Amino acid sequence: MTLNQLIKGLNIISIKGDDKCEITGVNIDSRQVADGHLFIAVKGTQVDGHTYIGKAIEKGARAILCQDMPEEINPQVTYVQIGNTELSTGQVATAFYGNPTQKLHLIGVTGTNGKTTIATTLYNLFRQMGHHAGLLSTVVNYIDGEAIPTEHTTPDPITLNRLLAQMADAGCEYVFMEVSSHSIVQNRIGGLTFAGGLFTNITRDHLDYHKTFDNYLKAKKQFFDQLPADAFMVTNADDKNGLVMAQNTKAEVKTYSMQSQADFKAKIIECHFEGMYLDINGEEVGVQFIGKFNVSNLLAVYGCAVMLGKRPHDVLVALSMMKPVSGRFESMRSPSGYTAIVDYAHTPDALANVLKAIHGVLEGRGQVITVCGAGGNRDKGKRPLMAQEAVRQSDRVIITSDNPRFEEPQDIINDMLAGLDDEQRRNVLAITDRREAIRTACMMAQKGDVILIAGKGHEDYQEIKGVKHHFDDKEEVAKAFS
Repeated sequence: MTLNQLIKGLNIISIKGDDKCEITGVNIDSRQVADGHLFIAVKGTQVDGHTYIGKAIEKGARAILCQDMPEEINPQVTYVQIGNTELSTGQVATAFYGNPTQKLHLIGVTGTNGKTTIATTLYNLFRQMGHHAGLLSTVVNYIDGEAIPTEHTTPDPITLNRLLAQMADAGCEYVFMEVSSHSIVQNRIGGLTFAGGLFTNITRDHLDYHKTFDNYLKAKKQFFDQLPADAFMVTNADDKNGLVMAQNTKAEVKTYSMQSQADFKAKIIECHFEGMYLDINGEEVGVQFIGKFNVSNLLAVYGCAVMLGKRPHDVLVALSMMKPVSGRFESMRSPSGYTAIVDYAHTPDALANVLKAIHGVLEGRGQVITVCGAGGNRDKGKRPLMAQEAVRQSDRVIITSDNPRFEEPQDIINDMLAGLDDEQRRNVLAITDRREAIRTACMMAQKGDVILIAGKGHEDYQEIKGVKHHFDDKEEVAKAFS
């Protein structure tokens, strides 16, 4: 593809060199540049790509897309200056990879909690119904049945378009994608065409990045504001911001709810640790998921599938076969008769929802022991709130390390403990070593009790001082059982 084809439609300030040169690849990371590539110099939050223009040229870059024209000009290289490279990267990547979302039904799922469960369940459901499908998620990406490792909830625009092009080439008809607030603000989804969007809920999270809850809310809303008129939006009417998200969208809006009138409604008939019986739009179905928050998630899945043209009864049949997502309310039964639940809950609201689900099944027949922590170098304001939520709904709490990253684990624990008064602290232990914390909880548990191990879920590592060490909550629980 020629450079002038790639940059068509961009707000170009100036061009130095041959804009008809052939481009063989597109990169924002200079380390990945090869002969004939276009290097896009993006001014990111941590790094300014303009400082790596020289490195990119050394590695064979044929053209540079930049905001600031370099002082040194290489006569063998074409330089294109535009107003905002971050804003344009998605558009360029989409053009280079042949506009893959025109060949797919791309569904974006955004909100604070539930994104992974909804996107993954949709992927599994459509595969169960005989379709080729792709998944872009926090846990793992899938090109039909092929697993591709993931590092971010939403990849950078170039990686994203490359994956979408591979999905289209593999014959995928549908792609279900988690859309993070970071990716919306950083224009990582720029240039993509969405067939539909799902809103889960919004509670406090990522304020280390967005600074205020209002900024976080606006970031999520921006996704729905940009949906095209021929798309659909399925939104949670039980969240007070569910209809706020739909205020300016051009898409067709449908609602789901457990509490009020909506297009897609559900209620719990019966609940056990093995699953629930639900009434969804007047039909009964048994599912292998637990808790009201998962009923909400399944309603979003049901609503999306119906909006994509599936018959409601067929969707319910497929839902009855679905299993919970890895690290999302995964229960393990000990030989001595207590239950351990591993869950990714890492916000106050998510923790509250999981604990409510546990109490909904227990109904006072056993004690709840919660093991939780908070991530380092992230929103500090939620730490005391998480401790308060854990204490409010647990008989005993063990506060421990999550991913401390570059912070001292004890400092994070102290931030959590600061949210508790003397009375609340009486039922709280602080154990820095997460392995020891899990083992201690298992030693404390009696027959009929439930241990919640929250925060890491599917993750099989602990990040300490920039190094990832193998650590899997489920493995540690199994060791403690034996």
